[in-house]
Amino acid sequence: MSGFNIQKQIDYWRSGANDALETASLLIENGKILFGLFFCHLSIEKLLKSHYVRCTSSLAPKTHDLLYLSKKLDFELEEEHIAFFATLMYYQLEGRYPESLPETPGKDKALEYFNKTKEIFEWLAGK
Repeated sequence: MSGFNIQKQIDYWRSGANDALETASLLIENGKILFGLFFCHLSIEKLLKSHYVRCTSSLAPKTHDLLYLSKKLDFELEEEHIAFFATLMYYQLEGRYPESLPETPGKDKALEYFNKTKEIFEWLAGK
């Protein structure tokens, strides 16, 4: 692919992942729970896309499916991480359409989800 710079793509996705995680924290702390959880999903999605580019030497696909992206990696995710992706997918997919808005968890539960996202994020960032 002409003009395709793998490292530039990886850096792009990683930078966006860091920004999304920071945004998730700010939103949840300020009571914007659904948007915060959406950004939790986005942070993991972008980090997975950085690994996808690294592993496949291809541009990241235009998908939001964390499970699909995780199957393209050259390392295995922990089962608990994969299981948590279903929770994040709930807030990513359903939150985009008004007829299927997810139930907003309380702040304590949202912080639990954020902390789990951060744990997985840090684990993925170290790969």
